[in-house]
Amino acid sequence: MSAMLEVKNIQVAYGKIIAVKDVSITVNQGEIVTLIGSNGAGKSTTLRTISGLIKPKSGQITFNGKRIDGMPGHEIVGLGVCHAPEGRRIFPRMTVRENLDLGAFLRTDKVEVAADVEKVLNLFPRLKERIDQRAGTLSGGEQQMLAVSRALMGNPKLLLLDEPSMGLAPVLVELIFETIAKIRKQGVTVLLIEQNATAALEVADRAYVLESGKVKMSGSAKELSADDKVTKAYLGH
Repeated sequence: MSAMLEVKNIQVAYGKIIAVKDVSITVNQGEIVTLIGSNGAGKSTTLRTISGLIKPKSGQITFNGKRIDGMPGHEIVGLGVCHAPEGRRIFPRMTVRENLDLGAFLRTDKVEVAADVEKVLNLFPRLKERIDQRAGTLSGGEQQMLAVSRALMGNPKLLLLDEPSMGLAPVLVELIFETIAKIRKQGVTVLLIEQNATAALEVADRAYVLESGKVKMSGSAKELSADDKVTKAYLGH
């Protein structure tokens, strides 16, 4: 397995507050990797740094061998790194279709874009029923489906998912995680942040545990699921 994403010793600060102290992670092609940890551990900041929304103070990030730390976000999207952020961030006054079109704004392959619209609507049939509805009138679960679908419209090689199940009913949480597994089968590599650590470890190949801006543990999802410290701290056992 070849490394698609390599994050090496990044440090990220908001003013004088260092949110990420020294994080190194690797994501191999075809994997689902999850970052777990409590609120404020630096998970979202790590994802935002990978996608170019924040510049690291130090360290480096490479994607398919190309260094991307310091690149503008739209150029990183153009390389195939697409981000579905925490809190959905859809455009509420636009329709479902318009939100999907915006996800493909950098693409010029119109025939493939149309095929990808069909593909995401097959992943989430509920969006198909609401294709001309304003996104702000969708339920929370439907808005989350739209946020994931919009990121997929960028034709990602690597999909960054930040808290995709947050605030959703259990039946929708199950649907979101089933869909993440399907997305990987379609050839997309996934880096996932998830408060629901149990569900994340069930779907992931490998995991990193972040604490106070540092990686405290890493290993296969199976190993970490069986680790006493992890189960007590994050799995509610």
